[in-house]
Order: sequence, then C-alpha cells, then structure tokens
Amino acid sequence: MTVRAAWLLPGGSGPGQTREDTRLAPLGTMTPAGELTTQPGVIPGGDPFAASGAGAMSLQIGVGRAAVQGTLAQGAYPVAVDAPEVVTFTDGNAQFARMDTVVLRVFDGLFDTSGQTLARVEVVEGEATATPTAPTLEPACLPLWDVRVPAGASAGTGGIDWGSALTDRRRYSVAVGGIAPQGAAADAGAYDGQYRDAGGFLERWNAAAGTWVIYRPPESPIGSTLYVRKSQDTPRSTANLSADPHLSVTLAANATYTFQGHIVATSGTTEDDLLLSGVAPSGTSGYWAAYGPRFDTTSTDASNIRMVATEWNAGSRSFGTLPTAMTIPLLGDVKTGANGGTLAVHWARSTGTGTTTLKAGSWIMLRRVV
Repeated sequence: MTVRAAWLLPGGSGPGQTREDTRLAPLGTMTPAGELTTQPGVIPGGDPFAASGAGAMSLQIGVGRAAVQGTLAQGAYPVAVDAPEVVTFTDGNAQFARMDTVVLRVFDGLFDTSGQTLARVEVVEGEATATPTAPTLEPACLPLWDVRVPAGASAGTGGIDWGSALTDRRRYSVAVGGIAPQGAAADAGAYDGQYRDAGGFLERWNAAAGTWVIYRPPESPIGSTLYVRKSQDTPRSTANLSADPHLSVTLAANATYTFQGHIVATSGTTEDDLLLSGVAPSGTSGYWAAYGPRFDTTSTDASNIRMVATEWNAGSRSFGTLPTAMTIPLLGDVKTGANGGTLAVHWARSTGTGTTTLKAGSWIMLRRVV
C-alpha cells in the first residue's frame, strides 16, 4: 500500500500515538477551520496529487501529502501518497453526463462502519443528470479533482477527454499563519486575516465581507496613486445618470489629490451623446474639467470642441459622440473634507434614442499631494 496515514487517537489535536508505522514527520498545527478542526487540504510543494490520463477511462494521481479532516471527534489525519495511484471510472450513462470526484479518503473503524484502518485514493461517483454536479462527500474525504464523464463514455468509444474533463479541486493547508497557494479560486478563507498567494499577488481574507482582498502594504499617503481602468465596454440606453461599474476609487478624509482621466466613448448614431458627472464624498471641494466634442456635434470630423469645468457634485456636462471612438481627456483637483469615501464617474446617454457605450480602456487616476 502506497498511501500512508499517521492515525491520531480520538480528540488528538497533538501527535498522539499511532496505530501504524509511518514515514511522515509530525505536521504541527495546520491552518485552523475552527477551535478543534483543521482546514482540510493539500500540503504545497511541487505539484502534489497531479492528475494525468492513464488510459481511456483511467486517471493517474501523483504523489503528495495532505491533512484530511474527519468529524470533530476524529480530528485531522496526516496522509501521504508516496507512489502514483491509478483510479478507473465506470462507463458513462447512456443518456446523461455525470460528475465524479477523485478524493483522498481515510477509513477509521473506530469512527465509521468500514471496519478498516487505511487511507486511499478513490473515485466518488456522481449522479448522471442533464446538469451534473459533483457528489456530496462524507467526512474524512478530501476532494482532489472533479472529472466529467460524458454520456456513453467507455474504452470502446474513446473514453474520457482528459484535456477538458478535469476540474482542479485541490485546496491547500499550511502551518497556521503560513501563506498558502491559491488553489481552487472559489475557496473561502479559514479565518480573518489569513493570507494566500494568488497568482503573484498577496491576498488577505476579510471574514466580515466574505472575500479575498489584495493586500496593500502601508505606505506614506503623500504621493500615493489611485488608478482604475475599465476592463470591458459598458453600453447604456438610458438618460439616468449612474456610476460606471469600473471608474471609482476610495479617497481618504482631509486629503488633496490631483485628478486626471481618459474617457473613450462611442454611440449608435451622432444623436446619441454622452452625459458626464463627477460624484465625490460629501464635503469635497475642487473642480473637474473635460475637453471634448460639443454634445450637438453632428460632423464626423468632430471639429467642434469645447472645454467645460464644474465643481464635484455640482451637475453634469454633455459631450458629442460618434459611431467611431471619441476620446475625452479629464483633469482637475479634489480636496476631501471630514468624510472620505468613493469618487466615481457617473454617466448616461445624453440625447437620442439609441445606445452610448463607454469603452474598455477608459481610466481615471488620482495622486495624493496633501
């Protein structure tokens, strides 16, 4: 048997005694999931439990180590797979696809009805339906990979397409306080203040918001830059001003910033213009200005240009647009009062009955000077 487990006695959050010989070193205190539980997961290092096709209906799982959490009474089991394991999938359902899960499972006869004391890599088969989902797993069962088994799949029909069938379910567990690899993108953090490495960015788990937040190290506020850029087009066919989904930043209280930006807009016709407004936290003073085509421009050379300026939170200004992209530079200054908060570009279609679009690549940038 190539799967080895260091078996903890009941209630053991420490090393305890073992009922089998093992070559594993003690794991120490891993990422906690609660007062007496451990976040189940793969221990990083290399590519643990890597998956590769081993046949039409067979998958090879590579070596690796993991912490497998059982019930509260069981505690967590340190487990190692020290040689590759091959698992085989049953043929696909005649009508529907199904989603199977490859797991690392611990059996412990003191707590379950298996009558066994072992750990193994195995397949938990899902239900074949029109919209298959991964099966529900029992305690002491760590998911590694989901495998979509197409309807009618078998060795005789070509089997499973390993290039597209796999979904990585590996999540990672490290020593408490350690920084873990990201793993499956949807994995929640275990505790407030936990850190992970997400594609080269350090992220911190915000338990109150239920989300991972990019960690920004402390820095002197003077000279700091806030920059946001639209990642996709936003079309609008209403004349009601509302915040752009991408062009907003959070300002500190009692601070002064320089402001600049670059708006790229198009419209269905020369009649569908752009209405712009700058909305800042209550108590903000300063002006924003824009340089662009007049809102009543119908000439395709857009030669009728004007500069307009207005205070923050003091109304909106209209600009002409064309079916080809028009650019509108922005500049200004921002001085917040006792209230920090969100500064955002609000906009709408100004005239016409069609659609005005704010294009990806538009941006705003603020640099703190006081």
